[in-house]
Amino acid sequence: MNDDELFDEGDWGDEELDTGLLEEELRRAAAVLDPLPAELQQIAVDAYALHDLDARVAELTFDSLVDALPVRGAGDAPRMLTFQAGEVTVDVEVTAQGLMGQVLPPQPAGIEVLGGPRPGSPLTADDLGRFTAATPPSGPFALRLRTGEDVVVTEWLRA
Repeated sequence: MNDDELFDEGDWGDEELDTGLLEEELRRAAAVLDPLPAELQQIAVDAYALHDLDARVAELTFDSLVDALPVRGAGDAPRMLTFQAGEVTVDVEVTAQGLMGQVLPPQPAGIEVLGGPRPGSPLTADDLGRFTAATPPSGPFALRLRTGEDVVVTEWLRA
């Protein structure tokens, strides 16, 4: 597409400007001259997918990096996190080997570990609400839990 096709004078007469047409021309020009990076587009899609209107946000109520007393000699202690959304509590332990956690009250749940531009890693909580992931999250992460009709999303944290 050349400049003449982007800005065809036939589209822009002395008449009142059609804003829909102008917007379409500007979108086409931006797509050619300054395309959106694929990674940024995926982040935007993931952020929109995270925005479940029915989802409840689970607030961080405990973080061992902030709330726990330091222990002498504990070099690589796991990070303990607790999230709360109404009657649902999610306890998570993050280590260099991965993460494990439990949904309380105990119940089966589908869980996604969300992190940046990658698709969420799916996990399943058993009947006792326990779940594990073999790899730790790298960078910012959040959890999305689906328990029956209920959707709970944790706050985003940096691993």
